[in-house]
Amino acid sequence: MHSRYREIKPYVSKDGSLIRELIHPDQHGNAAQSLAEATILPGQKTQRHRHIESEELYYVMQGQGVMTLGDEVFDISAGSSIAIMPGTPHCVDNTGKEDMVILCSCSPAYSHEDTEILE
Repeated sequence: MHSRYREIKPYVSKDGSLIRELIHPDQHGNAAQSLAEATILPGQKTQRHRHIESEELYYVMQGQGVMTLGDEVFDISAGSSIAIMPGTPHCVDNTGKEDMVILCSCSPAYSHEDTEILE
């Protein structure tokens, strides 16, 4: 399946980030994973949450901030990669002056039903 970035309508996810589903089973017919672009505006923080079944991989394309992953808190910036295991609480705080853009891969694919807000 094929899609074009400019044709993908963004939406606000359950954690508060602006999401574009680049590849998702609901739109593209693939079976086991999703790939999305998340944008977090300067000064914005996603809500602390976890996914019951999905494993997530983040790759920071642009911006800088602070990642909370379980009990760890660490700086992230363009070029950072983060693996988030199912059930692990996490959130991202954009501490920079530009949009933070993160590629997010989920397996199984992202769903609101698998997302539990913790705060």
